[in-house]
Amino acid sequence: MTIPDVPSRAIIDDIVRRSLAEDLGEAGDITTDSVIPPERRATAVIAARKAGVMAGLPVATRVFQIVDETLRLVPKLADGAPVTPGAVLMEISGAGRSILKAERVALNFLGHLSGVATATAEIAAAIAHTKTKVCCTRKTTPGLRVLEKYAVRCGGGVNHRMGLYDAVLIKDNHIAAAGGVAQAIRAAKSSAPRGVKLEVEVDTLVQLEEALAEGVDQILLDNMAPAQLKDAVARVAGRAVTEASGSITKATAPAIAESGVDLISVGWITHSAPCLDLGLDFAM
Repeated sequence: MTIPDVPSRAIIDDIVRRSLAEDLGEAGDITTDSVIPPERRATAVIAARKAGVMAGLPVATRVFQIVDETLRLVPKLADGAPVTPGAVLMEISGAGRSILKAERVALNFLGHLSGVATATAEIAAAIAHTKTKVCCTRKTTPGLRVLEKYAVRCGGGVNHRMGLYDAVLIKDNHIAAAGGVAQAIRAAKSSAPRGVKLEVEVDTLVQLEEALAEGVDQILLDNMAPAQLKDAVARVAGRAVTEASGSITKATAPAIAESGVDLISVGWITHSAPCLDLGLDFAM
């Protein structure tokens, strides 16, 4: 298994520090400080309570380290690894107060990102018999996009554009405002930065033919049935990357992938993936 590239330390630390500030506020953890003596040492483990795919361990590690750099952290798995119920993900030892102050923020990241990775992996497994890859969208939690897209990679998916800045994607409202598919593509080609990928979303085969006539790098086939997708892929005939989208689930993904599209984009794997159930427990 190849571990996906982890976001930079600077990006992770910025997100982690804001999350800790949100939780600790100005007063800190008033419960822990009231109950746990400062000299109390403890050992804890983070374990999975359900099966899934791991993502977010480098982020959780930074949570504990930023709270207390003296904590001893021993990861037991790597991101992208499958986990079974009861599997230990990490051991932590050191000041009990520090472990408790970091616990919820660390688990929030681990549970959410592992949930994204797990949802992605389930769809990837459902279409593994095809050439199609599952990719994410810009439907991400504000401020967490880079981490959620990393989690998608941990689950065996691929990333679409990171934001509005790194690729042209002409959608239905662009087409309506520009006056048509051809007009929108021509305007983009004349004005967009050189070298960026140009993709256009189409709802019909007529729009598809317009896009093909103008020449684009990628075509987003929106809300098309498998039979129509298969027809569209045949018409494209390798002249552009094909991407299917529109309320795709693990159940519907195989038929869509079997149409021959290169990608299926799924928004819910980042914005609505169930959190993977994890827990942190002190050794008694």
